[in-house]
Amino acid sequence: MNRKIILYILTRLLAVESVIITLSGLVSLLYGDQDYMSFFISAAISMVLSLIIYPFVRNSEKSLGKREGYIVVSLVWVIFSVFGALPFYVSGAIPSYTDAFFETMSGFTTTGASILNDIESLSHGLLFWRSITQWLGGMGIIVMALAIFPILGIGGMQLFVAEVPGPTPDKLHPRIKGTAKRLWGIYILLTAIETLLLYFGGMTLFDAINHSFTTMATGGYSTKQLSIAYYNSPYIEYVISLFMFLAGMNFTLSFFAMRLKFSKIYKNEEFRWYLIGTIAITVLIAFFLVIHQGLGIEKAFRDSLFQVVSILTTTGYATADYMLWPPFVVVIIFMLMFIGGSAGSTGGGPKVMRVMLLLKNSYFEFKRIMHPKALIPVRMNNRAVDPKIIANIQAFIVVYIIIFVIGTILMSSMGLDLDTSMGAVIACLGNIGPGIAGVGPANNFFAIPDSGKWLLSVFMLIGRLELFTVLVLFTPHFWKK
Repeated sequence: MNRKIILYILTRLLAVESVIITLSGLVSLLYGDQDYMSFFISAAISMVLSLIIYPFVRNSEKSLGKREGYIVVSLVWVIFSVFGALPFYVSGAIPSYTDAFFETMSGFTTTGASILNDIESLSHGLLFWRSITQWLGGMGIIVMALAIFPILGIGGMQLFVAEVPGPTPDKLHPRIKGTAKRLWGIYILLTAIETLLLYFGGMTLFDAINHSFTTMATGGYSTKQLSIAYYNSPYIEYVISLFMFLAGMNFTLSFFAMRLKFSKIYKNEEFRWYLIGTIAITVLIAFFLVIHQGLGIEKAFRDSLFQVVSILTTTGYATADYMLWPPFVVVIIFMLMFIGGSAGSTGGGPKVMRVMLLLKNSYFEFKRIMHPKALIPVRMNNRAVDPKIIANIQAFIVVYIIIFVIGTILMSSMGLDLDTSMGAVIACLGNIGPGIAGVGPANNFFAIPDSGKWLLSVFMLIGRLELFTVLVLFTPHFWKK
């Protein structure tokens, strides 16, 4: 194993993080906040450590295999969270390092689960840092690095596959660096458009930028304790609903849209499931809100649409407390937490593609029972899906459910009730943010025991990197020569 190349890449990325922390410090300085030195101290610690290690690894052999790729991708998210927690901790805004780490891991993994009870008390720099952790984590730290660092073009495919969500990563360019640049270009453009729309809708420029960062990342961190409900604006809610939906869509389709190739979008089977499912569930929940909650049709539709898109894309914003809705609706919301956004999006969860192919394969299994000699392949977009992908999806879902069950048992053993335990685990494993019961949209994760926060942080990382990238490190086969 080429350990030096692993350290070489990690030290360079740590230096990048220190620069971004410094940028957040400049935001604090610009707004006249008193905590700007905490950013500069945190950035100095990160940069100094990077500079100390760099001379020992700069002459490393520039080759990267699969094993090194998985180690780099897994470790970089941990390292970014370890040092990214320093501004919260050094400034005293979050006096517990456990809480600071939880908040930061939640940011980078775009989970959006928070321990803060008074978000508005944070300085502009810390609010900006919270948002930018999600924005960087949304598209991916490694994808960012592939776009700007020539060195990561060596072995780039191993890193790209290990980090990009979905069973089959899409390429927009023959070279991985070209794909990374195009993905980030689309990401930046959509973020800029949303910022302008929110600004024209009445948000301050600072709030518009921060909410655009966390919408496109499907992260859900807000600058307000009440989240989007603070603004009480139908216009803002519809704008954010639209961009949450776009962020939960495969970015390859956004690329086609920008080239006016709309037919390719609707021909995409995963997109049709995503679109039709969103509309159908929104209408169903809106109907129950009109009948049981007495809401007007537009208000019921808007509340339903926002919460459905927010949970399905794993963004985690809230404009209403769905725990106060009829139990049947709460069950539907909870089930959405096991789906997630599209493959190749910034959304978390198992992904629409996996659920779609799993259901198709289950349906075709009945046909195979009746016709055992017939070859009945699962098709997507009119093409037969490789049986290896189907097997991978089945293994993924099984492991996902096992982790959910074990996690629920462990959280329950810490004194949490069953509903809160299930809600906390699925909210973190699916990178959703709010769960149900004690960690629902009207509550947060502050009361979770410290041991529970560390465990949930692990689930956030596992969920963001789609299970196998992290779990493979704990198998004996991975370390054999």
